[in-house]
Amino acid sequence: MTEGLLSVLTLLAALGSGLIGGVFFAFSTFVMKALSRRPAAEAVAAMQSINIVVINPWFMAAFLGTAALCLLLAVLAFTQGPALALPRILAGAALYAVGTFGVTMVFNVPRNNRLARMQPASAEAAAYWPRYVAEWTGWNHLHTIAALAASAAFMLALFGID
Repeated sequence: MTEGLLSVLTLLAALGSGLIGGVFFAFSTFVMKALSRRPAAEAVAAMQSINIVVINPWFMAAFLGTAALCLLLAVLAFTQGPALALPRILAGAALYAVGTFGVTMVFNVPRNNRLARMQPASAEAAAYWPRYVAEWTGWNHLHTIAALAASAAFMLALFGID
């Protein structure tokens, strides 16, 4: 493998992590706040719709593609990359794989699945909505930070900054 290819993959990982971090940042800073200001039935219906339409080729390619790229990049950097960039690349890959992808799958997706089973206008949904917003948003803050930190680690690896 050439160092040029490793640089291109690192750049793509930085861009993907930053892109996903931006999506999560939007949810943390205004989407969930806006939804929480609506009546529970409206908010639940809107979030259910968001959770359906987010499963699209563009978002999934960015979200899952970045996760796969991070894993590939970690392996390639460990086996063939320059020693100076290795800690930063491994940190970026771990931050994205665990802090972004892992947190989403373990903490956010189960809450989304639970919400999906509810009728928006039901008493159950109204009772669950405030808890959902608080818990989901808390975990979203974490994977926002992890994605942006992963992007920064990849950029530091690219520029050789200590």
